[in-house]
Amino acid sequence: MLRRRSDAPTHRRTGLLGASVRLCVGASLAACASSSDPPGGPPDLNPPQVAAVSPDSGAVLSELPERVDIVFDEVVNERIAAQRSEVAYAVILSPDTTVPRVGWHRNRLTVRPRDGFKPGRVYRVELLPVLTDLRQNRLRRGRTIVFSTGPDIPSAALSGTLVDWPAARAVTNGLIEAVLLPESLPYRALTDSVGNFTLAQVPPGEYLVYGTVDQSNDRRRGVREAFDTVRVTLSDSAGVELFAFVRDTTAPRLRLVDVVDTLTIRVTFDRPLDPTAPLDTSQVHLALQADSTTLIGVDHVLTARGLDSLRAADAAARAARQAAERDSAATARGALPPADTAGRAPRPAPPGGGARAAADTARAAPPRDSTRAQRMLARRPPPTDARVLRLAAPLTPGERYLVFVVGVRSLAGVTGSARSQLLVPRPRAPADSSRARRDSAAARP
Repeated sequence: MLRRRSDAPTHRRTGLLGASVRLCVGASLAACASSSDPPGGPPDLNPPQVAAVSPDSGAVLSELPERVDIVFDEVVNERIAAQRSEVAYAVILSPDTTVPRVGWHRNRLTVRPRDGFKPGRVYRVELLPVLTDLRQNRLRRGRTIVFSTGPDIPSAALSGTLVDWPAARAVTNGLIEAVLLPESLPYRALTDSVGNFTLAQVPPGEYLVYGTVDQSNDRRRGVREAFDTVRVTLSDSAGVELFAFVRDTTAPRLRLVDVVDTLTIRVTFDRPLDPTAPLDTSQVHLALQADSTTLIGVDHVLTARGLDSLRAADAAARAARQAAERDSAATARGALPPADTAGRAPRPAPPGGGARAAADTARAAPPRDSTRAQRMLARRPPPTDARVLRLAAPLTPGERYLVFVVGVRSLAGVTGSARSQLLVPRPRAPADSSRARRDSAAARP
């Protein structure tokens, strides 16, 4: 009995002690898991800042470094704020053709090329503004570190603009590769929101510059990705313009043929055509399917803009002809007095008319975009995949035609022939209103 009485308090003391230990451990884990500000404290709205880098920017090293260290003033997230969240895509290392090895160590990043640093090169490490701290405050601006493993730091700069030519837009986050010849050392960068880029402090020499629409965001030039290339000699500074498009290996084919009106049809290809090789009327043939030996003449082969200009010119000529006919008829009837403009005072303009007209003109005119990409596209209009055919004779409703196009050339310079069929729809019969009234009267109770 005495032994039982002595054991009971011991168990109760042990249970209380275990419960208190579990409570303390749970509270400690909860405090460690919380990364928010303490209650009542001010919120942290400051983004992370670069506190130190090693090697220093502008250093000429006598020994090869093992890595590049970028130290921040606080802990940063391992996942970056970009389409690809791996931390390796937060840094661009040049000259290199691959994504570097980037290590994350809470408040520090380490950068290494996959094949190690080489002697006699000028390295360029660009930190992109894609890092965030634990409270999702994003790095406001990037940082570029330039150091050398032998030669002096150069001062030459290469800049330019990349546009998606068929899409008529500037390329954001486009991949730029400036390959220094003959060593084939690629210096890389990304374009900004308006398609511009700058590669500062790169060695002078002859470069082969590639601009790629990096749709996969893998920092590589894909086979089916649009790109452009240009050769430039860089001594002090140079600028390039890149018009990216897909390099195809097959000739264009007809994708659609539709009727615009009885004298006009539109042919649409599966890719844009070379604007420097316009189609001629001798390259387009139209014939009835039932009798393919009889060809229908084609008067004009136009783009959509050319068709609008032709229609505007026809409308202006028609209006001028009608006005001349009205004036001649009025003169013949004697209703129109002879023109006498000598000594006639000009009609006064209404008050405020000039200001109102200027305001209307300013309102109707589209705003001018002064970006370099827009100037490039205005100087070199984007290619289109459609052409408009003006026929010499009207089409017959209900008939089926064959369309042949020879010598059509793509943007990549591939030339071939294309063919398709066209079925001209019959016009719809007008609705019989009297029959509709009779039917509604019969349905009325």
